[in-house]
Amino acid sequence: MLTFEHDYKTLPEPLWVACRPTPVETPTLIAFNQPLAHTLGADDIPDDDTLAQWFGGNTLPPGAEPVALGYAGHQFGNFVPQLGDGRALLLGEVIDRQGKRRDIQLKGSGRTPFSRGGDGRSPLGPVLREYLVSEFMAAIGVPTTRALAAVASGEQVRRQLLEPGAVFTRVASSHVRVGTFQFAAARQDEQILKALADYVIKRHYPDAASADDPYLALLEAVVARQAALIARWMSIGFIHGVMNTDNTSVAGDTIDYGPCAFMEQFDPRKVFSSIDQGGRYAFENQPGIAQWNLARFAETLLPLMKVEGEEAVEQATDAIRKFSDIFATEQRTLQADKLGLAANSEQASRLMEGLETQMARGGMDMTATFDALTQYAASCDAQHRDALLSLTSQPDTLTTWLETWQAEMAAGKDSARLDAMRRANPAIIPRNHRVQEAIEAAYGGNYAPFHTLLEVVTHPYDDSVDARRLAAPATSSEQVLRTFCGT
Repeated sequence: MLTFEHDYKTLPEPLWVACRPTPVETPTLIAFNQPLAHTLGADDIPDDDTLAQWFGGNTLPPGAEPVALGYAGHQFGNFVPQLGDGRALLLGEVIDRQGKRRDIQLKGSGRTPFSRGGDGRSPLGPVLREYLVSEFMAAIGVPTTRALAAVASGEQVRRQLLEPGAVFTRVASSHVRVGTFQFAAARQDEQILKALADYVIKRHYPDAASADDPYLALLEAVVARQAALIARWMSIGFIHGVMNTDNTSVAGDTIDYGPCAFMEQFDPRKVFSSIDQGGRYAFENQPGIAQWNLARFAETLLPLMKVEGEEAVEQATDAIRKFSDIFATEQRTLQADKLGLAANSEQASRLMEGLETQMARGGMDMTATFDALTQYAASCDAQHRDALLSLTSQPDTLTTWLETWQAEMAAGKDSARLDAMRRANPAIIPRNHRVQEAIEAAYGGNYAPFHTLLEVVTHPYDDSVDARRLAAPATSSEQVLRTFCGT
């Protein structure tokens, strides 16, 4: 079905350890992403039982050579020199139909040499959450890992309580993280570090190879991708929840969803993750945390850079400082799109700041607000205006904001800008209470709500009755206030 290669295994063995998955009791296929499989080069899809055996870890797909990847990481600011894939195995890479190399990884496939006392398994809930959220992110164009398969294990996993287990199959541009470089740097072996950096340049940033200093160019390229990624997160109210350096992809993908969530009532200080007690990874902190993580990445590259000592530190510091400007530029573009304004609008940032103030003070749902604003921009009728105003507890002040926005909109409103506005403002997100409903139903053996929600979130601009039902904000009794990590 898939033709596996094993390029990562050309790197020194401390970066990976061969390991086989632990078979599960009764693997049953929950979902398989056939369109993604086709994109990855698969022509013949086997039957569900075979897929369940392969992606449940009981038998290996032809050509797979599983390895657990080593990495370190700053977890909530505290450095741990060895973490690694404690419950995941890289089966290998495939070359997709666009000629790009993609990793195929099992998650929840049993213990590895990096398990540190863990069971190596995943509960069903986090598997379904990552499947739904990663496929939604792909549907709206946010760089992300993808979901290829979900398999129920037929076994129980003990966390706070016993929960049904599952195995998730993830596709990624790669699984190299900032923490991978920290893992190499902690060994104080420059050959391993250089091999890893050269591999990432070859795989993700080939233009850096011809730069005067390839490793400084690598740093600058990773900074640029991360800055653009975080701007996209902020534009849709996404809260990652665990922005540790081991969850920061050097390829610029969203990776390791864990206790992620989407902000509903707008609050810049919002936190969902049950393990983020101090709010380190709150919504408004994400750009600063990403920059901090990139500074840790820069530290690992200093021994490889062309210049040495203070000059190397200064160059790396300058590269990290560029994050703010790149983020701000990307954010201004996204703000203009979300407001239906011209890309060069000088008012976009000021208007967005004003709307965010209105959302916060008026208790407005972020996604519903931008969806309603998009519908009003397209129609300009009283019905859609009233629908927007009904979302706030302070309609008078929102009316004043609308008057200023409409004056800016009037300067050059056209169909292209309205199209861009709609693309920037999905009507549907994987709302936390809907994801929780799907998980709870699946715990009872009913996967229909999961499949219905998956269909809706992978068509995030749909206007069907079913989509609108699932797009509605949570009532006070439906709100999900905490999300949990699968470990």
